[in-house]
Amino acid sequence: MRYGIMIDSARCMSCYNCFMACKDEHCGFSTTVSAEQPHMGQFWMRLDERERGDDSRKIKTVCVPTPCSHCHDPACAKTAKNGAAYTRPDGIVIIDPQKAAGQKEIADACPIGAVYWNDELEIPQKCTMCAHILDDPDYMVADPGDKKPRCVEACPNNALVFGDLDDPESAICKRIAKEKVTQLKPLSDTETNVVHVNIPTVFLAGTVYLPDDEVCDGAEVTLICGVNNDRRTVKTNYFGDWEQDDLIIDSDYEITIEYPGYKTINLAAKTDTDRFIGEFILEK
Repeated sequence: MRYGIMIDSARCMSCYNCFMACKDEHCGFSTTVSAEQPHMGQFWMRLDERERGDDSRKIKTVCVPTPCSHCHDPACAKTAKNGAAYTRPDGIVIIDPQKAAGQKEIADACPIGAVYWNDELEIPQKCTMCAHILDDPDYMVADPGDKKPRCVEACPNNALVFGDLDDPESAICKRIAKEKVTQLKPLSDTETNVVHVNIPTVFLAGTVYLPDDEVCDGAEVTLICGVNNDRRTVKTNYFGDWEQDDLIIDSDYEITIEYPGYKTINLAAKTDTDRFIGEFILEK
């Protein structure tokens, strides 16, 4: 048994239900594995929101819910003295609130800033994956096997999935197998029990018109990456707009726009940022 949480940024709506559920569970209450979370200054389920796009014509947002990643070889545990931070047999990383007293270096060691320092109690604190709920045989739930962290329980859009990462037949493993795993950059070489999927990279977008200023529905736009020759094809929609997301960062792309009866348009763009590359008028 190895507990884990899958976080799907493509499904996250920034509703903050997970954030509020975490606060509700831990603010004002100590548990068997943690001291109470302060109301202010700590975000055991932090929502990292980012605006995307370089032009007002095409602006998007992405949200990456970010709790402790419960690393297999956690930096906090390697830094801690006297076993103040440790990994349980089920994979959950715990910081002991008594043993960790005064050890601010535990908080400083986290590469994603998911361990917080409590100035009042002088202890490091973080997400426990609601281990106290998972450990409680009397926790009120219809199916004892359906216990899960409060953040997962509160998500209305199935963006958070909890389960056993060691069981290939579990819902979490089946879901991960279908999605694109996108590890957080500071943890790129680290195995974790919180698995992020579908964090987008960069997009290119544009608009295509016919000569009479009518938008072009159905033009074929092909993007070829100069790094690995990866080829993507998309068609313009009813508004003449096209977009291709999740491209390789900092790469040069060759772009062709084709529509029957009109000249091919050849373009080039670099994916150093999300970019609306412009409006283009087809010629006979």
